[in-house]
Amino acid sequence: MKVAIAADHGGFALKEHLKSVLDELGVDYTDFGCHSEGSVDYPDYALPVAEAVARGEYDRGVLLCGTGLGMAIAANKVPGVRAVTVHDTFSARATRQHNDSNVLTMGGRVVGPGLAGDILRIWLQTPFEGGRHQRRVDKIASIERRWAGELREEAGDVACPNC
Repeated sequence: MKVAIAADHGGFALKEHLKSVLDELGVDYTDFGCHSEGSVDYPDYALPVAEAVARGEYDRGVLLCGTGLGMAIAANKVPGVRAVTVHDTFSARATRQHNDSNVLTMGGRVVGPGLAGDILRIWLQTPFEGGRHQRRVDKIASIERRWAGELREEAGDVACPNC
């Protein structure tokens, strides 16, 4: 498994801790930044991770900010990304089993390093159940395709009428 990880200044310390958890698990990862607690804008870090996951270059993404919420909002703008903000182990397991989430977001000002490590371990190790849940994930993908098509039509792009 390959993981893309990034944070803004509010999630920087938690990102550094979670990198040690990834090392402990033997998970291959790339740190997309930021590299200090200096103020930065979270969309600048959410986008490259989300795009890399959507393109299949990474199996999963992990994004950290103060709450995890801004990162999730930004990452979910990329079609194919199912980013979830998780601050408990039950949700970490459920979102993998039922939603096939591929980007995990957490807040460095919300969850401590011990719990965050547990959440990450569970989220990485829990498989998607498929079955009736696949039908629901497929419906989400259909919504993405529909909106992408409508936006392209508005822009006058007829090169991809069925996208």
